[in-house]
Amino acid sequence: MKYDLIVVGSGPGGYVAAVKGAQLGLKTAVVERESLGGICLNWGCIPTKALLKSAQAYSYALHSAAYGFKAEGVTVDLNAMVDRSRGVSATMNKGVEFLLKKNGVDVIMGTARLLPDRKVMVRTAEGDAVEYEADHIVVATGARSRVMPSMPQDGKHIIGYREAMTLREQPQRMLVCGSGAIGSEFAYFYQSIGTQVTLVEFMPQILPNEDEEVAAQMSRSFRKLGMKVMPSCSVEKVDIDGDVCHVTVKDLKKNTESVVDVDVVLSAVGVVTNLEDLGLEEVGIKYERGKIEVDDYYCTNVPGYYAIGDVVHGPALAHVASKEAICCVEHLAGRDAAKVNYSNIPGCTYTSPEVASVGLSEKKAVEAGYEVKVGKFFFKASGKATAAGHTDGFIKIVADAKTDLILGCHMCGEGVTDMIAEVVVAREQGLTARQVAAAIHPHPTMSEGVMEALEAVHGEAIHG
Repeated sequence: MKYDLIVVGSGPGGYVAAVKGAQLGLKTAVVERESLGGICLNWGCIPTKALLKSAQAYSYALHSAAYGFKAEGVTVDLNAMVDRSRGVSATMNKGVEFLLKKNGVDVIMGTARLLPDRKVMVRTAEGDAVEYEADHIVVATGARSRVMPSMPQDGKHIIGYREAMTLREQPQRMLVCGSGAIGSEFAYFYQSIGTQVTLVEFMPQILPNEDEEVAAQMSRSFRKLGMKVMPSCSVEKVDIDGDVCHVTVKDLKKNTESVVDVDVVLSAVGVVTNLEDLGLEEVGIKYERGKIEVDDYYCTNVPGYYAIGDVVHGPALAHVASKEAICCVEHLAGRDAAKVNYSNIPGCTYTSPEVASVGLSEKKAVEAGYEVKVGKFFFKASGKATAAGHTDGFIKIVADAKTDLILGCHMCGEGVTDMIAEVVVAREQGLTARQVAAAIHPHPTMSEGVMEALEAVHGEAIHG
């Protein structure tokens, strides 16, 4: 069969590429070996947020007296939480199926392998092999949990994010290795529902990609929950004795070792791309260290073959993959495609408090040679935060002292993942701190904190 465009993988990069291709008049097909929507929708972004919402609701019930009502006998039903999460994922999966059907995209279920001369062979679950041809082939096969030699995953004692999302028995003790977004979110979820969590991070701070002050705030918030936080530490080995995991943890600063006994170890030390058995070598597509080499429009070195999302260099984030998909398909369709601005990518972590950021941290801005001015607003001064009972956290603006342009914004607090887009737009349009602060922000809202932090850059905050 002949198509204008075949997309391999249906995650937030793949299905967006397929829909965009169909919208531009291309005869399009998408190949998927497992579930429409990919990891993000089925095993990542969406179902984890459902679990975190359950944890938040449970937390409200536990602290009901603070809100003026009594909720007695509240207990955790992990199975019900998991079932709700899987139900949310199934609903979104059907939504992607609807979008593809609505736009006339053919869905081909099976495992794809690239062939020379712009062809794709798809092997179905029944073992049948069917060959397809297209003018353009986009690789969007995503990534999976990285397995470390010191923590070989067995799916029971040492697990990855998939198993963490579907545990049917709540562990009493858990060690989470890796404090990026995935590790921190699962550490928060399980600690919130009563599991004793130990969070181990190799780098000197948790959430190592975030501003130092944000990381410090999150450490305080986690410890307030009762979590044990261990930065500058590494997991050396895991000895399994029956149902107990004896985890040897090395303190990299003190050069000492200790043993932490837990029921489950969650390995959250990053992801590895899905490039095996894809046919890259046969086609002649260049890749290095698990990443396909592409240009600004995601063209590989072989004409007619493209790659987007986690399989190319750049942040492994769903919204980045979607933006890359649009750029790639608009370009191959002959449109004037806008390049992705990698200096203005927002990042979000959905713990409680939440974390959101964009641009340079204060430290990186100084290292880059900028003279900076910093403005902060702490949520303890926010009427909305106080009324909601969520005063942990702050907003921090890093601005260029010479131009007043916003170099970075770093947020930690309730609902900040829904607020970061304001600063992303401002940076994209080249607005200064004064210009954004001049816009009236509604009261009482958490978003007032953005205005206050921007005003604080010039020492003019009213409530800061």
